[in-house]
Amino acid sequence: MPEDALLKDLRRRMDGAVEVLRKEFGGLRTGRASASLLEPIVVGAYGGTMPLNQLATVGVPEPRMITVQVWDRAMVKAVDKAIRESGLGLNPQTEGQVIRVPIPDLNEERRRELTRVTAKYAEQARVSVRNIRRDGVEMLRRREKEAEISQDQQRKLQQEVQHLTDDYVRRIDDALTQKDQEILQV
Repeated sequence: MPEDALLKDLRRRMDGAVEVLRKEFGGLRTGRASASLLEPIVVGAYGGTMPLNQLATVGVPEPRMITVQVWDRAMVKAVDKAIRESGLGLNPQTEGQVIRVPIPDLNEERRRELTRVTAKYAEQARVSVRNIRRDGVEMLRRREKEAEISQDQQRKLQQEVQHLTDDYVRRIDDALTQKDQEILQV
């Protein structure tokens, strides 16, 4: 594998780790409405279970309100029930085929708990990035051992992999700081 292809592959994998972190952060409730808050909800529908986004359109008309426009009138009660039982602490209000979901304020204790959860998610992302770095370094060592690259090239590329890793860890830390500030805002 050429050097630039190796770095490109490592970058792609590290981007994936950061993207997973952003999705996990998106699912955390910060007291501000977000359509991604309802993403994990599945609804008992049509003899099975379906993700909410396959039964309705989720919108955010106001900072503290989520609306769910259910497409099939027969599914309104099932969607309402799924939101209530999701464990997110939400109390939906049904108006015809539209379900309004007000987002309540968070108390201080819950905010602190959420910052611990964000720290855990960030650490998992850092570990993923470091594992990707380890894989890249092992690949470089193997290529040097098989005389595909010189020892100098191996050291230079290893430094580039380390710089790449440092950059992605910095991005993760920045995302964590931003999410914590968002959670702790009163």
